[in-house]
Amino acid sequence: MIVSLARYGGLRCPTEVLSVRWQDINWDKGRIIVTSPKTAHHPDGGTRVIPLFPELRPELEKAFELAPDGAVYVVDERFRKAANGENGWLNANLRTTFQKIIKRAGLVPWPRPFQNLRSSRETELVERFPIQTVTSWLGNSPRIAMKHYLQTTETHFEDALKADPETTHYATQSASEMRRNRSQREREKCKNPDAVTSSL
Repeated sequence: MIVSLARYGGLRCPTEVLSVRWQDINWDKGRIIVTSPKTAHHPDGGTRVIPLFPELRPELEKAFELAPDGAVYVVDERFRKAANGENGWLNANLRTTFQKIIKRAGLVPWPRPFQNLRSSRETELVERFPIQTVTSWLGNSPRIAMKHYLQTTETHFEDALKADPETTHYATQSASEMRRNRSQREREKCKNPDAVTSSL
């Protein structure tokens, strides 16, 4: 659930991930209220609303079925207690544990895994929705998103190489027209340089 909230909800870990309560989820309207201790000093009091994304809903439904009676938080409260110390939030070894899981799966852990999960989600969402919408969901600004979160992926390169016949035809036609126009201007300049200069 920790990984799902970071990857598909784009939540900060551990602060936001461990702060989601069951009462914050509106199953009917498909909304989740996210509380962010990091931005509690902002005018919105550190809360925002995100969609109950289709990738996230089944994970939450499974977790809800498995949750003990009277559970308040979506993620087991022992993680929250371990991460919320006297001096504020700690990582509670979540990153270390996550990296061990990745290694056991036979994969190579990447740097800052939870921030990268959030970064991947923001990159995906920006390709589908306006950036101001995405940043309001993820609780950052377009400037911060561009500087720290949005990625250039291999898929972007692959998509750029796919030829669109209409676009290619238009680009070729435009290039031909530009060459013709330039040649015509050069011929006119040779005939009457003053007229061309005055028309520019």
